[in-house]
Amino acid sequence: MAEQLSFDLPVRQALGREDFFVSPANALAVAMVEGVPPWSGGRLVLSGPARSGKTHLTHVWAAETGAQIVSASSLRDEDAPLLARGPVAVEDVPEIARDMTAQKALFHLYNLVLSEGHALLLTGRLDPALWQLGLPDLQSRMQSAQHVALSPPDDALLMAILTKLFSDRQLAPKPDVIPYLVARMDRTFAAAEAIVERLDRAALAEGRTLTRVLAARLLDSDSPPEETE
Repeated sequence: MAEQLSFDLPVRQALGREDFFVSPANALAVAMVEGVPPWSGGRLVLSGPARSGKTHLTHVWAAETGAQIVSASSLRDEDAPLLARGPVAVEDVPEIARDMTAQKALFHLYNLVLSEGHALLLTGRLDPALWQLGLPDLQSRMQSAQHVALSPPDDALLMAILTKLFSDRQLAPKPDVIPYLVARMDRTFAAAEAIVERLDRAALAEGRTLTRVLAARLLDSDSPPEETE
């Protein structure tokens, strides 16, 4: 059988509910988001480390509710009346910690959405108590919202993440590659994304399939040299 080669194909990120793998690390967050409101006060803060699935879950919720999704950094005060006509998801709220214009716009949007009886989903990497928003009234509202966090990945979730990342890049590694990576890589979402990107580049450069040998070579290149006496 001819060896499968890696080609430079565009990354197609899958954001449907069927593409989101549920494990103990994220089960509570999935249940909260899929439950849709009533959340306490109609607000939910979803937090978690980079690449933990916040954006994916936000898109799942938006598909179920018809919500609009907007990045906090893009908010302007004049946007609030139009956005507040339905449920809204605001992503990456901590990124506006030093942007008072965006904070005032979010405060306006927050009040309008809730006064219209719609739901508001807000996301950020850290617990909302650590967002350090300069507008005190906005910071207090973030901290008073119902909060659910995505935890670091367990083995099952890390395997699913790697499978999805390879699939997004239209790659099919050998069956023993993913278990090998899970047993040896840093156990973070960011590390999973980085190793998949590096394997993709290496396989493309060498015109070969994604094998355990290639994975071992890349992981070994990340290992610090052993100390000698």
